Amino acid sequence: MVKVTLIKSTIGEIKSVKATVAALGLTKIRSEKTFEDSPALQGQLKKVAHLIKVENV
Repeated sequence: MVKVTLIKSTIGEIKSVKATVAALGLTKIRSEKTFEDSPALQGQLKKVAHLIKVENV
């Protein structure tokens, strides 16, 4: 399990980064979601790594 927290705003980011954050279900700063770890999830997290904090649960 992986807990993902949005720590920076998506203002000024390109469309694909905004779409990835939205697909993760993160809407506001400090919003959190927990996911099962998978290769697809790891790809999404790598794309938006500069905007999020990732913790193993």
